[in-house]
Amino acid sequence: MQADQVIADKAYSSRGFRAYLRKRGIANTIPEKIDQRRHRLRRGGYGGRRLGFEGETYRRRNVIERCFNRLKGFRGIATRYEKTATSYEAAVSLASFLLWARSV
Repeated sequence: MQADQVIADKAYSSRGFRAYLRKRGIANTIPEKIDQRRHRLRRGGYGGRRLGFEGETYRRRNVIERCFNRLKGFRGIATRYEKTATSYEAAVSLASFLLWARSV
């Protein structure tokens, strides 16, 4: 199964990584580093086209990332202490419920 879209941070903004995704037909939402943008603009017409960047999609990524960071606050989940996948999934479900209950 192939991903439809990759949403990543600036660490994955290299031309090589973008070319890899483009070759496989995978859309991406990756912000461009400032130095890469300056270099592209300095090259003028030879610098290539401006990258399409969906800000709203990238903001939604932040919500998911913060949720995972809160889940890692539970020691059993962060260390993957459970022996089976079923018990690990149950622990993640329980921790998610506890996080939801705190926020309400």
